[in-house]
Amino acid sequence: MSATERPERAVEPSSFSVRDLLAESLAGLLQRPARSALTALGTVLGVGTFVAILGLTATTSSQIDARFSVLTATEVTVEDVAREQDPYAPMAFPRNADQRIEKLAGVEHAGVFWSVRTGPDMRVRASLGGGSADGTGEDATLVAASPGVLRAAVPHLSQGRIFDGYHEKHADDVAVIGSGLAGRLGVTTLETHPAIFIGEQPFTVIGIIDDVRRKADLLSSVVIPRSTALGLYGEPQDTPAKMLISTRIGAAQQIATEAPTALRPDHPGYLKSVPPPDPKTLRTHVTDDLSQLFLLLASICLVIGAVGIANTTLVAVLERTAEIGLRRALGARGRHITVQFLAESAALGALGGLIGTSLGTVTVVAVAVARDWTPVVHPSTVAAAPVIGLVTGLVAGLYPALRASRIQPAEALRR
Repeated sequence: MSATERPERAVEPSSFSVRDLLAESLAGLLQRPARSALTALGTVLGVGTFVAILGLTATTSSQIDARFSVLTATEVTVEDVAREQDPYAPMAFPRNADQRIEKLAGVEHAGVFWSVRTGPDMRVRASLGGGSADGTGEDATLVAASPGVLRAAVPHLSQGRIFDGYHEKHADDVAVIGSGLAGRLGVTTLETHPAIFIGEQPFTVIGIIDDVRRKADLLSSVVIPRSTALGLYGEPQDTPAKMLISTRIGAAQQIATEAPTALRPDHPGYLKSVPPPDPKTLRTHVTDDLSQLFLLLASICLVIGAVGIANTTLVAVLERTAEIGLRRALGARGRHITVQFLAESAALGALGGLIGTSLGTVTVVAVAVARDWTPVVHPSTVAAAPVIGLVTGLVAGLYPALRASRIQPAEALRR
């Protein structure tokens, strides 16, 4: 034998091919199909929740964007700040404020409003003798408003009508109330021309609103014409008057710039315009908050799924101790045992991820169809979800696989 020649090994080292690995992992899962299905259920729920949450967040974000475009991006508020400069200054809005603003290009409706100061003896009652069950009346905000405010708020009336320019011109004692307040006062129909009393002053209820697109606080208020409030209670004292303007899409920023000059060309500084917020920034904040909350819930589901896989894999290791010992005795190395159990747990995680991705996508589509929305599911979410399930299975099976690889053959075969 020359020095360069080496003796052949009598026994070749054991190996574990990929084909054998897949076959053994599949056999291990199919031995107990019910347990495997229940084990994968945690990953199904976690990944399904992950996909559904991201999909629903993206879908609702598009709806939020649409709502901002239609409502928030078409609303301008003008505030009376004259008394910040002069405590004795009269109300900055002229009597024809609505007409001045509605002449501007891009304006749909506009109106001035303010909250009327009322004392403890000015509670709302359905009769002069008493209103609610205890006879003391109901607490409600009394709002003085020009007709343009109600038109800009876009109310939905359950009964009656809103007041108009005729009521404003003649300072009629009429009121529009919310459906909740009407129910508490016992006003169920307008056919009898019911009246409500604020203090000792009666107002005929001509309309009941049950929803508004803007200025939701009107639903819990008693709204009376501006001219009526000026005649009965005078100009606003503690709360400054404001103007609500509804515009066409794209005109809000321009109207916010023009409104103070159109209303008070002599003192535009008496009025302060509040343009709509940037819808992109506001939508981003809302979407981020929703994403963080929902991703936390999805992470919790994934952790629960990982714990389920780890627990089941560990139980399988204990039950298959004799099998592991026999494999070790026949030449399987510790790394072979580790790889086998990791492959089984990874297969469970990947299977759960695929099923969860499908269920999550179906959930997004079903919710969107039910709400008449456009479903939005990013391809990256669908591609990443099964990988997340696979990684979850690998991490969950790591400890049980390492424990299985440390079982000694002689000790295992004695059991």
